[in-house]
Amino acid sequence: MSVSKLVRLVFIASASVLVLGAVLASAASAQVDDEDLGSDDQVVLTGRLSVPEGTTTGIAVIFNGPATIAGTVTETLVVFNGRTEISGTVEGDVVVFNGDVLVRSGAVIGGDLVTRQTPQIEDGATVRGDTLGIESRLRWQMRFLARFVWWVGYTFSTLLLGFLLLWLAPSLDAAGIRAVRERMGAAIGMGAAAFFLLPLAAVLFLVVVVAIPLGIFLLLALALLYTVGYVVGAHAIGRALVKPPSGRFVAFLAGWVLVRLVGLIPIVGSIAWLLVTIFGLGVLWVAMRRAPETTAPVAAPLPPAPA
Repeated sequence: MSVSKLVRLVFIASASVLVLGAVLASAASAQVDDEDLGSDDQVVLTGRLSVPEGTTTGIAVIFNGPATIAGTVTETLVVFNGRTEISGTVEGDVVVFNGDVLVRSGAVIGGDLVTRQTPQIEDGATVRGDTLGIESRLRWQMRFLARFVWWVGYTFSTLLLGFLLLWLAPSLDAAGIRAVRERMGAAIGMGAAAFFLLPLAAVLFLVVVVAIPLGIFLLLALALLYTVGYVVGAHAIGRALVKPPSGRFVAFLAGWVLVRLVGLIPIVGSIAWLLVTIFGLGVLWVAMRRAPETTAPVAAPLPPAPA
């Protein structure tokens, strides 16, 4: 189901609930047919939803009562409580929260068939999408929503942390340049060592009774340390793309946008996070080991000549 269809469906359902509250005291059956909901849409509060053969409707929703589809539903069919019988065509998804579902021979469902009870699908019926349980569909959607919410929160958190780090420690910009140009291998190696050995050290501390607090503190600090490494790695990647004299904040934005967009891709985003974090931890190691000064020592002043 597309986002636009989902928004439209939510709008129709919300409007229908409002109508239900207004007419419940005076009518036992009502059907919403409002131009704002789409002239081809049908919303039945309680009663029967019917699309006869040879007729076409858009979104079809019924809250309580049976649904009989012998014609064509061009978008989504949603039944909250009632028996559903389809002998025609539903070009979108069919979602039945409660009630038996019968898909007759010759019927066509262009999207997914999502039901609570096991649907009865006769031979000759076509379901082009997946046949799913309500719990499976909701569980997948909740996982997707939770992942997206986390991505948004982590994106803005790393943006703020990156600006803060570059403001407090501008030398990270030069360290990123050195790591990319001169010490790439060392940075990756030290970053990988820090990424994998620090958790191991924390576990070893937990084994030693007197070092348990240190192990706990180290485990708690790893999340922040890895995030700092990720931010620094994003800046170093951005600096490799945006050369001086462009400012360090511009370089960070370039790298940050790139790695966060890659982070949207399942599996690939997780692998990218690991690699960027390891490289960022290596850049921090380069920053701590500043290049030795090459200026010549200043000679001691000669004693004044005797008068």
